[in-house]
Amino acid sequence: MTPRLTLINRDYTRLWFGQAVSSVGDAVFSTTLVLWVATVLAKDESWAPMAVSGVLMASSVAVLGIGPLAGVFVDRWDKLATLLRTEVVRGALVVVLTAVSFLPVDALPAGVWLALVYVTVLLLHAAGQFFSPARFAILADLVKGDANRARAAGIGQATGETAWIIGPPLAAPLLFAAGIQWALLFNALSYAVSYVAIRSIDLPAPATAAGAGRPAPGSAPEDAKPAARKPSLGREFAEGVRFFARSRFLVVLLLLAVIGQFGLGALSTLNVFFTTGNLNADAHLYGYIGMAMGVGGIAGALSGGRVVQWLGARRSTWISLLVSGVLLIAYSRQTTFLGGIALLFVFTVPLTVLNTAMAPLLLAAAPPDLRGRVMAVFYPVTKLASMLAAVLSGWLAGSVLTDVAGSFGGVRFGPIDTIFAVSGAIVVLSGVFAWLALPGTGSAGKEPGEDVAGGPGEPAAKGAGEPEGESGGEATETEDATVGGTAAEPAVALTADVTSPAGSRGHRPPDHERGRPE
Repeated sequence: MTPRLTLINRDYTRLWFGQAVSSVGDAVFSTTLVLWVATVLAKDESWAPMAVSGVLMASSVAVLGIGPLAGVFVDRWDKLATLLRTEVVRGALVVVLTAVSFLPVDALPAGVWLALVYVTVLLLHAAGQFFSPARFAILADLVKGDANRARAAGIGQATGETAWIIGPPLAAPLLFAAGIQWALLFNALSYAVSYVAIRSIDLPAPATAAGAGRPAPGSAPEDAKPAARKPSLGREFAEGVRFFARSRFLVVLLLLAVIGQFGLGALSTLNVFFTTGNLNADAHLYGYIGMAMGVGGIAGALSGGRVVQWLGARRSTWISLLVSGVLLIAYSRQTTFLGGIALLFVFTVPLTVLNTAMAPLLLAAAPPDLRGRVMAVFYPVTKLASMLAAVLSGWLAGSVLTDVAGSFGGVRFGPIDTIFAVSGAIVVLSGVFAWLALPGTGSAGKEPGEDVAGGPGEPAAKGAGEPEGESGGEATETEDATVGGTAAEPAVALTADVTSPAGSRGHRPPDHERGRPE
């Protein structure tokens, strides 16, 4: 009998516990660094906003510069060992910064302090580019079936949202009452706890099809052929890109992610101005906007697994996009603070369900030996789209649409609510695109012998090689996704964070993840 405190299974619970502690530490760390730079290192300086933005830019540089190649190494290396090594590296980096922070602030020039902060953040996020795909790959081994994987994704998102509700309120008291050193040390200890939790995981041996990949008794492995030389880094990366490009399903998913980022990116940049201007609220009430979205994210994450079980991952994806887009349009028409908070809470629920629905799909679309490279293509592209969306929306609101104002059919509009309304329409169109473009899901892409626990519209596979079509007459695609030599046919499952961490969360910095090294 499974213990009450176990989530899905024992080893997943240990992985989750490490994530939970580390996420709270990251939330405290990220908030503390921003406060320290703004209120101590750059206090009363005209360049303070630029100094703070440098923290976020350092994380983005790591994601875009290291992320694409990190997936190649993750596919080469032992996944569990990769997780453990990155926790050691990240903990050591924070310990070094903690030790230096015991110096008086005036002991070093402000530029040197900022350089130390930026380099630490850059290296932490660089290590995180190895941690995230390795954790993604291990999750596929620890949790089987679409329903359980969706549930795991929901638990993970709820944990992240909770961390960002708990962490920032802890950061300010730690910084101003105890000092920057203890806030940094808190994060270093969180990496140590995560290391211990991950170290206790008993990772199952990879499944193999009957008779596949096993040498015949008495014969040498691979017909006694000499071991082939390991492909170069460039060739392995190109192989991952080719696999991605040849999979119609993954390409469609990436397009959805990019469209979703351009539709939702405006919220992260302009929501503070919408709150004070359109909702007529004081700036000090803006924190409640973030709280409403955080609570909505928790609600959506906890209900996402059940929704996917009822509707199936594919239907949950396009329905969530449609509902989110309509709610964003409705939010753009709000003129009261309470109405805006209520709509943002409701808006965040389907948005988080969307992320939960996509998790089991991407896990099944990526073969075990290519999962790192699939994520290394997917995440940096969506990250770049998020950055471009934030810049574009800020430019439109501050220049092209600055003087836009008027009414149409009795409805008044201005620059920011117009951008939000157009963004919502883009999300709705992406939902329609998902409805038309995503193929039906079956058992392709699953490990041998793995059952797919789906809901209505995505029934479980009877066994390897015995796919069932979706109820309601939808066709099922069951082609194999192969690598090296043959094209990778459309896989039938996907996952990913369409909204990327910076997407809808205007109340905190970007990056899976939001200023966090993971």
